[in-house]
Amino acid sequence: MLDLIKLACRPRTLRTSALIALVVGSLLNLINQGDRLLSDMPLDWGRMLLNFLVPFCVASISAALNASARKGTRG
Repeated sequence: MLDLIKLACRPRTLRTSALIALVVGSLLNLINQGDRLLSDMPLDWGRMLLNFLVPFCVASISAALNASARKGTRG
């Protein structure tokens, strides 16, 4: 488990995950809160944060599991 955390926290993994989260999170926010963004309705900041956080976590975990599988040190 500690190996996976180390792999997920590598600078390259963090940069890639952040880029993915920026693109996917922006699209999710447009889909989920487009009406609020285009009107005077208040934004749901919790939902907005989750729209960026979930893709970041998925990308980081996926990259760590992939790197671990290539190394043969899963878990």
